[in-house]
Amino acid sequence: MTENETIDPISGDEIEASYDPMVGHPKRNAILAVMCLSLVVIVLDNSILNVAIPTISETLKAKDTDLIWIIDAYTIIFAGLLLTCGTLGDKFGRRLALQTGLFIFGTASFLSAFATTPMQLTIGRGVMGIGGSLIMPATLSIITNVFPPKERGKAIGIWAAFAGVGVAIGPLTGGFLIAHFWWGSVFMVNVPFVIAGIIANAIMVPESKHEDATKLDLVGAVLSVVGLSSLLYAIIFGAEGDFTDTNVLIAFAIAFVAIVGFFIWESRVDHAMLELQFFKDKRFSSGALSITLLFFAMFGMSFLLSQYLQSVLGYSALRSGVGFIPFAAAMIVVAPSSAKISAKFGTKRTVITGMTLVSIALFSMTTLKVDGSYLGVVWMMMLMAVGMGLTMAPATSAIMNSLPREKAGVGSAMNDTTRMVGGALGLAIVGSVFASYYHKSLDKTSKLNELYAGVKANGGKEAANKLSEAVSGSIGQAIGVSGNLGKSDPKSAEIVLDAARHSFVHGLHAGVFIAGIAAVIGIVVAAVMMPQNSMTDAQHAGEAH
Repeated sequence: MTENETIDPISGDEIEASYDPMVGHPKRNAILAVMCLSLVVIVLDNSILNVAIPTISETLKAKDTDLIWIIDAYTIIFAGLLLTCGTLGDKFGRRLALQTGLFIFGTASFLSAFATTPMQLTIGRGVMGIGGSLIMPATLSIITNVFPPKERGKAIGIWAAFAGVGVAIGPLTGGFLIAHFWWGSVFMVNVPFVIAGIIANAIMVPESKHEDATKLDLVGAVLSVVGLSSLLYAIIFGAEGDFTDTNVLIAFAIAFVAIVGFFIWESRVDHAMLELQFFKDKRFSSGALSITLLFFAMFGMSFLLSQYLQSVLGYSALRSGVGFIPFAAAMIVVAPSSAKISAKFGTKRTVITGMTLVSIALFSMTTLKVDGSYLGVVWMMMLMAVGMGLTMAPATSAIMNSLPREKAGVGSAMNDTTRMVGGALGLAIVGSVFASYYHKSLDKTSKLNELYAGVKANGGKEAANKLSEAVSGSIGQAIGVSGNLGKSDPKSAEIVLDAARHSFVHGLHAGVFIAGIAAVIGIVVAAVMMPQNSMTDAQHAGEAH
């Protein structure tokens, strides 16, 4: 079956599609809406869970290690399978991959909602990661196939906007559901959207695949899964615990061997999953690097800013989620318009401008204070959203437009993989820098040290150490300690709370500064590597074909 053929849903026969790829599918806007809905479900689920973690911990009696696996099982499996699933979509059909992914994701969501043990929920989250890895590459590759070159940039801009919106509204949705329903509702909410997506896809989305697809690159698939999964495992668990831990070091070693082996294998095999010649195209390589650095900055920022709103300014989880609405709104407005801006001023200028705004927003966050206000934060969030909206779509289009349409699944998967790896690196590195400065600041707080000395004098060294470990564990734990002390010793409670909040802000300043440096590197990458008019060039190339 070729790129211009589809399958009759009743007879199962291959039929000619009723559209010219240079003109576009007649229902392409409706298809875009379905792709955005499918995307939001999986992106939302990755951020919605954080709000429900305290309730899940209490209900399922989950330990800290259990919670880490519940959160990260999805991310590790999702990112590890992206390249392989993008390739499978190209070979066997992108609509088939999307439908299969939606079914797996919806079924796992339903079962996860009724988990009774941490292990059951971890397995459910892992299976959801399998579904997500089939869904995400398929959405972008289908958009690439149903939209003509001249409209593709705007469509990808809308897709990119919804990717950002999903991340932003996750805490809001999670806060509302936890406030009104049981913890499993954060998973059950996926089910009706998945059912609607499956039906809509069956009705209107044409099937497409690589017409000259050869045999599967099984060795490349295994190496990519092992390499990416091991890398994500090492980054995540190194940041959560200790990068010198034996398991983390082994995971890094496995990742290094597998990834190097992957690139060596792909350079020699005649049916490569990821053709290394793609990286010779500056649109592909600069777009991938820009997306990696952008998501490094975004994940690092969102990790710290959501905690700042709740733990420093005292917002509830729901109110904190509401606080991210301006971020989402700015993204919705700017990202779809970035295609026109890029066509007028050039991809390079647009991406440089976007990354510059992101860096300004992040460096501005180094001025946030303990006694700050939401108005002092919201403009920084919106500025960052505008910068992201200007960067995401042109960088994504640069990747997709550098590849032939039959390789859309691989291109989409590469785009998604850079997002996940960049985000994981952002969380790990920014989180580690933040934690280091948080602890150093606590250690230098004289009033807190005097409190520890008093506890040691009255209750012994063990009591003082327990108090110190609880306060330094996280600002959430410190707030809990302060709440318990407030009942019997309000003065000590105030000392703990004040020290934790000031130390958090000190750590936040260091963390967002590192994220800002990543954005500056992104500016340099775009200035040096990115072609001036990569989207326009791609359109002319497409029209020439």
